[in-house]
Amino acid sequence: MPTSYPTIRDVARQAGVSHQTVSRVINGSMDVLPETRALVEDAIERMGYRPNAIARSMARGKTYTFACISPNLTDYTFASVIEGAEIEARRHGYFLLSASATNPEAFRELIDELAKHRRVDGLIIINPYVDERSKHIPQNFPVVFVGSLAHDKLTISSVGLDDEKVAYDAIKHLLSLGHTRIAMVTGPLEEDCSQDRIKGYQRALEEAGIPVDQSSIIEGDWSATSGQNALLSFVDQGNLPTAVFAQNDRMALGVLRAARDANLKVPSQLAVIGVDDMPLSSYFDPPLTTMQQDMPRIGQEAASILLDMLQNKDFIPRVVQFPAQLVVRQSTVEGGD
Repeated sequence: MPTSYPTIRDVARQAGVSHQTVSRVINGSMDVLPETRALVEDAIERMGYRPNAIARSMARGKTYTFACISPNLTDYTFASVIEGAEIEARRHGYFLLSASATNPEAFRELIDELAKHRRVDGLIIINPYVDERSKHIPQNFPVVFVGSLAHDKLTISSVGLDDEKVAYDAIKHLLSLGHTRIAMVTGPLEEDCSQDRIKGYQRALEEAGIPVDQSSIIEGDWSATSGQNALLSFVDQGNLPTAVFAQNDRMALGVLRAARDANLKVPSQLAVIGVDDMPLSSYFDPPLTTMQQDMPRIGQEAASILLDMLQNKDFIPRVVQFPAQLVVRQSTVEGGD
């Protein structure tokens, strides 16, 4: 039997308004009384109504589709951001396409295909590198950066973690435990977030009167293997720290594995802290202390800004940075929760 889906007129009858009013609410028009908007949104929610994006596209000359471009589609953090953005976009009748660009050339080709040919109404770009990619985006095309600031933050909105403060708070936690020889495993140095976390690391040490030892900073690539190799490198150099700040949880997992291979007890001989609080972090051995970030919320905010940009002719670009929460577990404190 065919499934009968609610229509815009069904929603109008349920809310006691005209179908034109429902249309204005769906399209974000400000010309609707707050109490009327609440009635319509309640009816939409209760009936499970979803706007027909194809019909709207034909009628209004818009695609009702966003695209999200990220370095890859397998990383947990990227996938979580995309999920949050997709839920928010769908809630407003938009589809979200996902694509990956591993290098500047692939990025340029995607921009040509999606933006310059107007196949989508707006772009969410996750974690742009410190290069010239933003210059490929057509002028005045709706775009939001996620994970780093645009080169011109006065014209391009961005949403992300306050990366400098994330690292600063992580190092402050280790300093509070008495550590003074604190090493760091970074992400790729070409990425903005890696650079910002280095700044937070340096600031926390400098405030504590501890000189920054550049040999205590090793570049990783976000993988567990790079974290493992980093700690083994410290062991080989005879430059073993008492604590390691890994710029993500996967590299922290590699550090923990290398510590076990080197017969180092965590946390009594080596404390380890990561960033993200990925779902398995509490199951590491020992459970990982980490800086928890809300990736779906970041994606949701990015999509919300993109919608606002399309609906508000007086839109002013904005920068939104979310804090991270310290989650203390046994990798830094015996008996940590």
